[in-house]
Amino acid sequence: MTATVQLARSVPKTVDAVGVPVATTGAVPRVLGLSRSALAALGFDGKPGQTFVVPMAGGPAQIAVGIGEPGAIDANGLRTAAAALVRAAGKRVTIATTLADLAPDAMKGTDAVKAAQAVTEGALLAGYRYAGIKKEPNTSSLATFTLVVGEKRSAGARTGIERGTVTAGAAILARDLANTPPAHLTAVDMANKAVAIANESGLTVEVFNRDQLAAMGCGGIVGVNKGSVEPPRMVRLTYTPRNPVGHLALVGKGVMFDSGGLSLKPSDSMLTMKMDMSGAAAVLATMGTLKALKCKSKVTAYLMCTDNMPSGSAVKMGDVLTFRNGKTSEINNTDAEGRLILADGLSLAVEDGPDAIVDIATLTGACMVALGRKLAGVVGNDQPFVDKVRAAATATDENVWQLPLEKAYRKQLDSHVADMKNSGGAHAGAITAALFLSEFVGDVPWAHLDIAGPMDVDADDGWLSKGATGFGTRLLIDLALGFAK
Repeated sequence: MTATVQLARSVPKTVDAVGVPVATTGAVPRVLGLSRSALAALGFDGKPGQTFVVPMAGGPAQIAVGIGEPGAIDANGLRTAAAALVRAAGKRVTIATTLADLAPDAMKGTDAVKAAQAVTEGALLAGYRYAGIKKEPNTSSLATFTLVVGEKRSAGARTGIERGTVTAGAAILARDLANTPPAHLTAVDMANKAVAIANESGLTVEVFNRDQLAAMGCGGIVGVNKGSVEPPRMVRLTYTPRNPVGHLALVGKGVMFDSGGLSLKPSDSMLTMKMDMSGAAAVLATMGTLKALKCKSKVTAYLMCTDNMPSGSAVKMGDVLTFRNGKTSEINNTDAEGRLILADGLSLAVEDGPDAIVDIATLTGACMVALGRKLAGVVGNDQPFVDKVRAAATATDENVWQLPLEKAYRKQLDSHVADMKNSGGAHAGAITAALFLSEFVGDVPWAHLDIAGPMDVDADDGWLSKGATGFGTRLLIDLALGFAK
């Protein structure tokens, strides 16, 4: 169960721990009972993310939380500090902190709303635990997290808590979906989940089955699904506010389990492939927040859901698939399947006439090799729109690095039997995958997020918790909220 975040004017008497912000210079709060030199001797100097627990006889533990140089901490720093506090508190269940009430000159470009939202997100995301399929489910120790804020900032802090609870809740939903074992979350299950969320969130929802997809000419998703006994589903979600200021389309890769198909992955490489639907999870979680956050743009989403399995009916090397927009692809690697289902989703998104499109996918190992586990790749055909995506990434601390849409590499996709091959070979794999996708967006401004690297982490790290990260969810929410034609 997710912890409750609340607002108070003073530290409640019932808390187990209090987070006390400490900068690298200046006075150390007296409540800690330690001088700066004493803290330094204990290895704490106030750097961002540092913590030191000071046990108190007969009262709550006081936890020093580093906030760096005075005036330098921003929303991302506050999020990290709140996460560090929750982790340092261990099994203590009720925590309070003044992190969201630093003096205005102590925070870099961060108002009361942003500060409270960031602290809320950091606490809830760090406290996350996937329940698991267990007789005794995993649970978070954190039950209540209190932001202690003065009267002047309380109204903004209340709004920030409300927003942070929604955005963190969305990321937690995306994590839960991606962490779920594949037998417990099929494409049909994902579609049913989407319908439930749509009904709760004021969205229009349509679900398409295999026969409907075939009749629509969506040969990519139908082809990838051929080897599976589990049927595919495409889910179209639409959020429409009054007098929308723009129209954004989101397309999410939802490969519920990726074996590689006939191009079978090594066993070790399959261990995390239940998370190959992380893009669709991020999109679904994003859509569920838009009404609550009063998004002003229309947003249309496509969840492209299937698994990729080997069998006697599976798509074969040398086969040619025809996509929704009429283009064809020769299959020279059945493990390059994500782009095949996204091709249909992008084609359908273009038909909606949006002002811009984002697709998000755990698409290529090549992107992870290039950028590692902490960065997603972003590629696009319109620099101003790509810059908006990058700005959303910076604001949410879901970091991206732009790769070029280098058209000189397009010839690596050339085929003598179809419009293109689905894989460009060993070199520039993340870029050739993006070039493949670019064939399906026409002249609509488009950005592609390759989140293969940061889709999961091996251990708790700041506001990231072991397992699926929900990466891209808060990025997409921020993008949608700020989007206009």
